[in-house]
Amino acid sequence: MAVSAAPLAEYFGLVAQANAGEHHGLTSICSAHPLVIRAAFQEAQNRTGCVVIEATCNQVNQDGGYTGMTPKAFKAFVLDVAQECGFDAGRILFGGDHLGPNPWRSGSADAAMEKALVMVFDYAKAGFGKIHLDASMSCQDDPVPLADETIASRAALLARAAEAGAKAGGHPLPGYIIGTEVPVPGGATHALSTVALTRPKDAGQTIALHRAAFAKLGLADVLSRVVGIVVQPGVEFGHSDVIRFDSGAAQSLSQWRAGKGVVFEAHSTDYQTAEALRALVGGGFAILKVGPGLTFALREALYALDQIAAVLVPDYAPGTLAEAMEKLMLAEPGNWQSYYSGSDSKLQRHFSYSDRIRYYWGRPVAIAAVEQLMQALEGREIPETLISQYLPRCYDDIAQNGAVLSAEDIVIAHIITAIAPYSYACDRAATRA
Repeated sequence: MAVSAAPLAEYFGLVAQANAGEHHGLTSICSAHPLVIRAAFQEAQNRTGCVVIEATCNQVNQDGGYTGMTPKAFKAFVLDVAQECGFDAGRILFGGDHLGPNPWRSGSADAAMEKALVMVFDYAKAGFGKIHLDASMSCQDDPVPLADETIASRAALLARAAEAGAKAGGHPLPGYIIGTEVPVPGGATHALSTVALTRPKDAGQTIALHRAAFAKLGLADVLSRVVGIVVQPGVEFGHSDVIRFDSGAAQSLSQWRAGKGVVFEAHSTDYQTAEALRALVGGGFAILKVGPGLTFALREALYALDQIAAVLVPDYAPGTLAEAMEKLMLAEPGNWQSYYSGSDSKLQRHFSYSDRIRYYWGRPVAIAAVEQLMQALEGREIPETLISQYLPRCYDDIAQNGAVLSAEDIVIAHIITAIAPYSYACDRAATRA
């Protein structure tokens, strides 16, 4: 399936709209969980515009990533979900996040970049129209930190590979995001009280160095398709705390952006309030990335249903699913052990904002445990009173709908409550300057 023109046009139009004071935003859904993706599509059914679905370099690559999917397979998977819920595939913009040598950084820079070039080619060939070029990480034989000039020159090589991939796949040429945020993607790994914002002069240097590197490779046309730059606007989350957006602190960065021909992309916006998200878009941070916050909502809903099943189903023990997940995470600690430690590690495994449990939902043991829960509730009407007790955030929507929902529908309804603030923030009318 070729890239649809409408989502790309909406994506490319962000800069002109921001310069005109119409701060329309785009929410980027960064998840490979089918229920999260389905929730994104269902939430978008009653509004216009595109839905951005992104995969990260560690999640999806030519080696399969931790999902076991290549870019082509991931796109097919998302399109299958869209078809299942009757969503127009022509509204989907596929994105690749942090595309660069990160998955192979333990090897030499030459070897890691060789793999990265194949990866970004494959993403573009598969029809991913939004490409984030990120070569900021040091490889095994690189200095730490990596020089800004090296980062930009490697990003230019990645852009050249993406251009070739899009042409090979017969797709429109993609739009690019450059730069990266600090700390590392996916949330901080320690307690937070403050976070350093990107300085305007550093953002300016990132743009200037990338432009020079692109021009050196004869990629002048690519420069016109650099839509945004990743910056740190002062938002972050750790295991149990969230740094909220302060529009006053970010004012100099917002003012600097005007007339620069780019918008900002904000990562780690998970767990921000609706008004904070709205203020981000109004400040020129037009692309809002969210991922762990949505799988956090997924886990909330599943654990709530785990408790509801104990009320409704004879011999179903409360916490059955949570116990199965705990055993799985202890047996396979690779995705949490370097993040959680001490007396709170059990609490963090299940309830941390960083949501490392999300890496386990696709494993056979977890799939079987969730299926056991769904089967226990199959055919049972879940009273609104239990929704009010265990999932109050989605009670109003479910009560107003009046329909009898399956357990899976209730999970999706709860995930939608985490997506809805982003749609509110990104609406044109809500954020007009």
